[in-house]
Amino acid sequence: MPVNPPEPREATVRRRLRQSLPAALAALSLALAAACSGGGGDTARDEGPVHITFWSALRGSQEVVDAYNRTHDDIHVDFQQVPGGNRGGYAKLSNAARAGNAPDVATIEYPEVPGFAIDGVSRDLTGLMSEGLREKLLPQALALTTFEGRTFSVPLDVEPTVFLYRKDLFDEYGIDVPRTWAEFADAAREVKRERPGSRIVNLPTDDGPQFASFAWQAGARWFSTEGGAWSVSMADGPTRKVAAYWQDLLDRDLVHHNPTTSQQGIAQIGNGQVLGKLSGAWDAGAQISAHPGQKGKWAIAPLPQWDPDRPRLGTHGGSTFAVTKDSAHPEEAMEFIEWQVSSPEALKARFSSGISSQYPAAPGLVPVAREAMDTSYYGGQDIYRLFDREARAISRQWAWGPRMTATIKTMQDGFARGSGGDGTLIDAVREAQRATMPDLKALGLRTRER
Repeated sequence: MPVNPPEPREATVRRRLRQSLPAALAALSLALAAACSGGGGDTARDEGPVHITFWSALRGSQEVVDAYNRTHDDIHVDFQQVPGGNRGGYAKLSNAARAGNAPDVATIEYPEVPGFAIDGVSRDLTGLMSEGLREKLLPQALALTTFEGRTFSVPLDVEPTVFLYRKDLFDEYGIDVPRTWAEFADAAREVKRERPGSRIVNLPTDDGPQFASFAWQAGARWFSTEGGAWSVSMADGPTRKVAAYWQDLLDRDLVHHNPTTSQQGIAQIGNGQVLGKLSGAWDAGAQISAHPGQKGKWAIAPLPQWDPDRPRLGTHGGSTFAVTKDSAHPEEAMEFIEWQVSSPEALKARFSSGISSQYPAAPGLVPVAREAMDTSYYGGQDIYRLFDREARAISRQWAWGPRMTATIKTMQDGFARGSGGDGTLIDAVREAQRATMPDLKALGLRTRER
């Protein structure tokens, strides 16, 4: 689309976009309809394949695009690998959107979906998504990209949080795999007693989304829209319970507390100083790639529960595909997305790029994922049976906020200070909320703190 000064009507729409989430979504739909009418169409296809652009940082995307282009004559996808979102990919997308030349399709992780919708980067897909596609997707995944009945992105995968653990060492020391968080604390004490230099897990200082998944599981609702305003309550009762639980483990030196992506964090897994990981399903494949020499020593269990009779989970990871407001071919972009997220051929192409254990947002693809995954690393365990069951326990009460990158960074900074004795986990969460409020108000959003 050409870059022109905004028309008065568009300026009005943009002002309204900032007022509240419901108003923002409705106004966004109107703005996009006015600015991007007439995209796609059979005439363009009659003259040759329609070219659409696709940006992604996901491994395997080139293989997916190559497979698509080999088997489709009417749409051709031009792919560009971009940096990971927080490593520059999201800034690149935002800058391109401001210049009016964003790609047709972009990869966006779940926490960033609301922000790109409110900023007007992502197109309202409600009228573009087929009912057939909606029926193929796990409802919990689709709920994370749908706000006030409008969908702004299509899920590729959704990653239930699970417990990866050293089965060989648990067996050697007679430690039971915990089913509840109370049992997890008991197991943490046993690990420290049996292996004084080791701990059951590392509670990362650089992984705010992991802590969010714990709060999510406990019933927290950090963000919601009520009465036309954003309600923010990051230090609610469930979050305080989770923070107090983990603070107790930290105070008793029962878990490590350092960056998981550091050399220290990597070494802790490699040398047995950490006997487990609480992470998304995707990490089963990452673990194989990072520590191939530990084949046969690991297993995967459900995340411990607060109430095992009423299992509930959050997610830790997952990506979606958005069609941008700048796309001149939204229908064709949507066709490509639908193929990516629901076609067995697409998943096979993605998995051909290397070891992967992501849980597809379209559960019908689980047999394809299972067949592609060599589970000998986990003693032949049917990990996808576990992932499938756990994914269906993901709570649908959760919503991410409009500026999660900044929110999470502030929280992680607080975690890092706390690892040196300066502050607690709940202090970090409260600081993240305080830092978030000015960002939301700067967007012109009505806000309410709880």
